[in-house]
Amino acid sequence: MPQQLKIDFVSDVACPWCVIGLKGLEAALERLEGEVTAEIHFQPFELNPNMGSEGQNLREHIAQKYGSTPEQSAASRAVLQERAASVGFTIAMNDESRIYNTFDAHRLLHWAGEQGRQSELKHALFEAYFTQGANVSRHEVLLDVAARAGLDTLRAAEILAGDEFASAVRDDEELWRSRGISSVPAIVIDEKYLVSGGQPVEVFEDVLKKIAAERVAVTQ
Repeated sequence: MPQQLKIDFVSDVACPWCVIGLKGLEAALERLEGEVTAEIHFQPFELNPNMGSEGQNLREHIAQKYGSTPEQSAASRAVLQERAASVGFTIAMNDESRIYNTFDAHRLLHWAGEQGRQSELKHALFEAYFTQGANVSRHEVLLDVAARAGLDTLRAAEILAGDEFASAVRDDEELWRSRGISSVPAIVIDEKYLVSGGQPVEVFEDVLKKIAAERVAVTQ
């Protein structure tokens, strides 16, 4: 019988390593089908909680935040695009791409978790932002993404029009910060094992197999 693991995937919608890490984790779980199953819960983290609704040019943002030169930024983007392609995802960002506030996206993700559609919404948000270059802070964009994820757009619009789930998202963000999470992706397995970063498929596969083996050893 496969070992059932609980995985908390702490991430931001605007984090490229998060989508790379998620695709790697999912590929590892596919490889381990029959040995390991997992219930993935997406937890909120904002890389830029104070970002305005208009967003900021990505290259300018990276230069201000990390001191990167345009050449370094372009080289880093090329690495990200290559890594994403290796796990079947397209990052189509360029010098004109922008970074946006993701708080409302996290509110919808919280709600989607209650509807059993969180994974679908997470993937749709990643595709909208990284592949299509959409402004994921705009409500009309979020409603379109929600529809693609199979969610009720009337209910989604109602949530976005107010501040529903805002406190829940902030509480969850504070909870993970209090547990020492300061960068993402942070993949917490069974509330005790931490895998950081957008690791290759093989790393996730190895970690999951070891955790499953430890569980079996404990029960014997």
